Amino acid sequence: MMPYLVTVRRRRPDGRRRGLYVPVLPVLLVLSPLLLLAVPAGLIACRVAGMSPMGALRGTGQLLWALPGTRFELDLGRTAVLVSVR
Repeated sequence: MMPYLVTVRRRRPDGRRRGLYVPVLPVLLVLSPLLLLAVPAGLIACRVAGMSPMGALRGTGQLLWALPGTRFELDLGRTAVLVSVR
């Protein structure tokens, strides 16, 4: 299943919390013109590295489909960051 929401929560040193909710589909639609530049650049990078473009595309797809349910937590002193992909 494709991820549809990325949640970023941050606890400041003073104890207050902030949350940022990023819907994936609208961001993807806004950034889709950049895909027109990224695809040829990716193909060129695959050729230079001697990789199969279809293998790289398959690996990227598998990575994106595995993202839902991922949680990344970072604690640094009194500041904490949580990134959750749903």
